[in-house]
Amino acid sequence: MWTRRLVAVLGVLAVLLAGCDRVPAEPADEPLRPRWQPLSLPAPPGASGRPLLRDAVACADRWYVVGGLADAAGETRPAAWSSTDGVSWAALPMSPSSHYGRQHVLYAAACRDGRLAALGAKNGGAHGNPRTGTWSQSPGGELREAPAPFELYAGPRAVSVARLAAGPAGWLIAGTRVDGAAVWTSLDGERFTIREGVAELAGDGRGRTVAYDAVAVPSGWWVVGAVLPSGATAQAPLAWTSVDGRAWRRVALPASDGRGQAQRVASVGGAVVAVGPVRDGFATWRLVGDEWRRAGGFGAAGPGVSTVDALVPAGRELVAVTGDGGGHGVWLSVDSGDSWRLMAMPTPVPDGGNSAVAVAAQGDRLLLVSDDGEASRAWSAGLPTVDR
Repeated sequence: MWTRRLVAVLGVLAVLLAGCDRVPAEPADEPLRPRWQPLSLPAPPGASGRPLLRDAVACADRWYVVGGLADAAGETRPAAWSSTDGVSWAALPMSPSSHYGRQHVLYAAACRDGRLAALGAKNGGAHGNPRTGTWSQSPGGELREAPAPFELYAGPRAVSVARLAAGPAGWLIAGTRVDGAAVWTSLDGERFTIREGVAELAGDGRGRTVAYDAVAVPSGWWVVGAVLPSGATAQAPLAWTSVDGRAWRRVALPASDGRGQAQRVASVGGAVVAVGPVRDGFATWRLVGDEWRRAGGFGAAGPGVSTVDALVPAGRELVAVTGDGGGHGVWLSVDSGDSWRLMAMPTPVPDGGNSAVAVAAQGDRLLLVSDDGEASRAWSAGLPTVDR
């Protein structure tokens, strides 16, 4: 999925953010309008290039943006930025360990206790497939590529290495191998062990599975994705739970016509919520006890493939980023996914090509990075007030 992200130029100025800029609630049929303030991310040391912003994450009073740089010839290298206040940013030192690592673009990030880890990839080899690896932050702040065997993430069994999650039990990557959904687990965010062909997680006689995202919960992990049932032509939403990342239990998510995908998952206020595209827009599912129930829905089916590009908790609220083939949208829910309000973006961003949008949140502050295929930008804002 990282190939959907951007090649662009940062050209915005930093400004000080007001501490109290939550705006009044607006009529339900009007988009909410956060007071977006532009941010400036400094050029990393070394050869100049266009910033490639891919993902953003926040934890323990730290903010991170990850991506890369591309020179005029299109050659890339990894890059990441950090901030303690969301206003002043610094480029992190990068330490690749492989030929492809030196060309990686970091496309997914997670953090725990203020420490960053990321997934990076670069297309290469005879077939042009992604050469994927993991990166983790040292105590001194340097982001280092972890050496790994080629077939841990690539090779003839590879399909996708999608998202990275962090929690009390360690780190977990959600993805897919030739026999269906798979995960990679790690205690330290550096050395990962693949779990593929696992009963219930992988595909079987019931259909082929795919995993898109994961979230840590007090009891372990939830992974979300979909299954293409045997003989069917459309996927159905699916979730899995595990205490240790080794043994998994499969749970079907309700869908009115049996179609859909659960593409992102987050935990907010003790509730686990998943979001994904269905026939007529986007659906929300919420875990109640041991049962997933359909919560709200929002948006409409667009002219192309609909995707959920981000889902993050923001205090007691949820923020989702979607693409519908025509453009990207940013949505806010104050009731764990029952209802959603569209938020006005600082600038429109088309969906497709090299465009991308990612968000991170901490407390009532929101960080947004985007690329419209021509320019890459970053903003921060307080979450708008919505009547509950």
